[in-house]
Amino acid sequence: MKQLTLALAFILYVVSASAQLVQQASKEDLIEKLTPPAPPTTRSLRNLVPKPVNVDLSINFDFDSARLQANSKPLLDNLAQAMNSERLSNLKFKVEGHTDAKGKPEYNQELSSRRASAVQAYLTSQNVNADRLQSEGKGASELLVPEKPMASENRRVRISLVP
Repeated sequence: MKQLTLALAFILYVVSASAQLVQQASKEDLIEKLTPPAPPTTRSLRNLVPKPVNVDLSINFDFDSARLQANSKPLLDNLAQAMNSERLSNLKFKVEGHTDAKGKPEYNQELSSRRASAVQAYLTSQNVNADRLQSEGKGASELLVPEKPMASENRRVRISLVP
C-alpha cells in the first residue's frame, strides 16, 4: 500500500510540475527540461508511454499582436542557446502558441499561429536551424489552467520535442 501511495504522489508531482509556466530560465535549465529521457533498460518498463518532453514559457507580446516584447527576448535567447547546445543540437522542436479563452475561437487560433511563427522566426534569427523548428497555433484548445479559462497563464508558448 505504501508503494502505491508513493507512486500516486509521484504522478501528482509530475502532473503539477508539468503545469508550471516558466518566466525565467537559464540555458542549463532549459537543456534539462528539453532533454529526452533515457530509454528504459528494464523490460517491465518498456511498455510505459513516455511523458512528452516540453516546457511552457511565458512569452509576452504586444496587445492583440504577434510582436515580441523586449522583456521576453532574454528567455528566448537562452532557449536558442539551449537548442544549439551539444545535448539538443540534433533534436527537432515544435513551437506552439496558446491563448486564453477570451474572444472568438477563430481569432484566437489565428493569433496563436502568428505568435508561434514569431517565436520560430526569432529562434531562427538566433541561429537555430529552421529545419529543426515547426510552429503551430493551438488557440484556447489546450488550456494550461482549464478551471480558469481566462487566466493569463493560458497565454503561453510551449516548446515540445518532436519525436
